Amino acid sequence: MPQQSPLDVPEGDPFGPHNLPYGVFSTSGDTRRRIGVRIGGYVLDAGAAAAALGSPYAGLLGRPSLNPLLAAGRTAWRDVRRALTAWVTDPGHRPAVEPHLLPLEEAVLHLPYEVADYVDFYASEHHATNVGKMFRPDGDALTPNWKHLPIGYHGRSGTLVVSGTDVVRPSGQRKAPTDPAPVFGPSVKLDIEAEVGFVVGTPSELGRPVPLAEFEDHVFGLFLLNDWSARDIQAWEYVPLGPFLGKSFATSVSAWVTPLEALDAARTAPPARDFPLLPYLDDADNDRPGGFDLHITVSINGQEVARPPFATMYWTAAQQLAHMTVGGASLRTGDVYGSGTVSGPEVGQRGSLLELTWNGRDAIELADGKRTFLEDGDTVTLTAWAPGANGTRVGLGEVTGRIVGSR
Repeated sequence: MPQQSPLDVPEGDPFGPHNLPYGVFSTSGDTRRRIGVRIGGYVLDAGAAAAALGSPYAGLLGRPSLNPLLAAGRTAWRDVRRALTAWVTDPGHRPAVEPHLLPLEEAVLHLPYEVADYVDFYASEHHATNVGKMFRPDGDALTPNWKHLPIGYHGRSGTLVVSGTDVVRPSGQRKAPTDPAPVFGPSVKLDIEAEVGFVVGTPSELGRPVPLAEFEDHVFGLFLLNDWSARDIQAWEYVPLGPFLGKSFATSVSAWVTPLEALDAARTAPPARDFPLLPYLDDADNDRPGGFDLHITVSINGQEVARPPFATMYWTAAQQLAHMTVGGASLRTGDVYGSGTVSGPEVGQRGSLLELTWNGRDAIELADGKRTFLEDGDTVTLTAWAPGANGTRVGLGEVTGRIVGSR
């Protein structure tokens, strides 16, 4: 019986030829960073395969970072994806392609792009309502601006780290409402935020807003993101200017970027709007729905604690991009922006411990003990999938991080 090829991906594999996410890898025996494409349980050295096939895309794919490919623009993204699909599906290409496949477990994965700027949003109505009820119990849960614009803040791009990087517990000032004065020390309310990130490829001109219709011309793909949060540090510092040290110590991102084209079947309409939107945010007449039906799972130490549904997000990625640039801010290749915490209407769909424990009031039960917030040694993992064409699933990989003690 002939030996099965690594390219014979089992039916139903979420990392089949319909997906083909991009990453950057090295190996223990070769520390050169190379662009890799995931196919089943293997990584294809995309640059080496392109060179072996005499492809015109060898220059874009033979780089140590995705940035040149990101900057090449939408036409190049489409053409490279079509070429890759042919390489892994056409039996005639196998003699040239198979030598450049390696098992996933042999790959050392790296941050796949050089991050330019980082912006984080607050786009889940369920998350924002829960937070409002916790901290403004006698007032309106949502602030007056929330349903008129996507609220966001500029984060710290230098602390975006690839999945698998340990997260050092941050120290800072904290002050409980009953404390007479602030104290300094390690955060005791260390939390997660299950999010989806988007990476910009094509830059834009300073002073020119990017309209909704140009979202796919500028955004290359999406990935899972965990915006670690020190709730006690954040609570003391955030009035009146918003998060600072409580959010800047680490943001974990997946090693794999799924191109938007792989998620066509996952497009879905966002929730109904309660108020008329200003023209630059009004997507009612868009040809393609702006939401994505992504199914996220949050696990702590291997135990599932929540399943946040991305389809419930009030503000779409296209609206976030339009708002982010409407004042004239330019986009740069490698800009990353996060969706904000993904939460659904049910308790088991909440994407943060702040919500799952209602700010520490209700502990969650794990096999190794109760938790309100994260303890040293805890490992948090986010995984996700999206519906693909013809009943397939598109895997979005995972993002994971382990909490280590403060320094």
